[in-house]
Amino acid sequence: MDGVNGNIVYLCDMMTAEEIIGYMESLRNEKQRQVLIRFFKTGPGEYGEGDEFLGLKVPQTRQIVKLTEGDTPLDEVPRLLMSRWHEVRLCGLLMLVEKFGRLAKKRLVDDEAAIRGRDEIVTMYLQHAQQANNWDLVDLSAPKILGYWLLLPTHLGDKHEIMDRLAASSCLWEQRMSMVSTWKTTQQGDPSWCLRYAEWHLHHSHDLMHKAVGWMLREVGKRCSMDLLRQFLEHHAHKMPRTALRYAIEQMTDDERKYWMSR
Repeated sequence: MDGVNGNIVYLCDMMTAEEIIGYMESLRNEKQRQVLIRFFKTGPGEYGEGDEFLGLKVPQTRQIVKLTEGDTPLDEVPRLLMSRWHEVRLCGLLMLVEKFGRLAKKRLVDDEAAIRGRDEIVTMYLQHAQQANNWDLVDLSAPKILGYWLLLPTHLGDKHEIMDRLAASSCLWEQRMSMVSTWKTTQQGDPSWCLRYAEWHLHHSHDLMHKAVGWMLREVGKRCSMDLLRQFLEHHAHKMPRTALRYAIEQMTDDERKYWMSR
């Protein structure tokens, strides 16, 4: 017996996707649902058009993952990823994050079985990438799956080719994956992935990509080298979208921010 935000739920040894979905549907909150459909821009012509919500908060979904993920087989996760409900898709994505993290522990980095397991998770993630169809679904999963995978041994082939396919996709969410996945590599001291995709997406038309590019460039300055960020800006600041530039220079002094914005 376990509780999720005060609700008592009895969990069996192995939770199926249908059981998880049924339980999440039982937690539906109409007031919170109305907040979420406005916040995630689900109206006609907006980036989240048509997305459907149960009205669960992220901590609720995380707690469900904590209570069920260890007993839910990997082959059940696609049913969650294909759900109509935003929160259920998030639950599936966070399960992949947790399963990947266990196989990426230091002692398992070069373990053959762990490599195959990680590659299976990455393959599943890429096959269902378009189901991560809002910025929160991408941002909460891509860095901890794809970003982590970029740092580890794999049998899936050339990592640049795989990531380039995401960057070249016509799907906004796959494009954002290619950009925000670089958060993890930058944190580990490798800015090359970020600089590659920041330049790739520099002239993107969507504000969500402007924010992602600027955010990841800011991390290069913060985690790797402010001078490296300045070098990038020297070449590109004059043609960057204003939003991307503002995000990129947030860690700089007032005077330097004014300088770059004047460029």
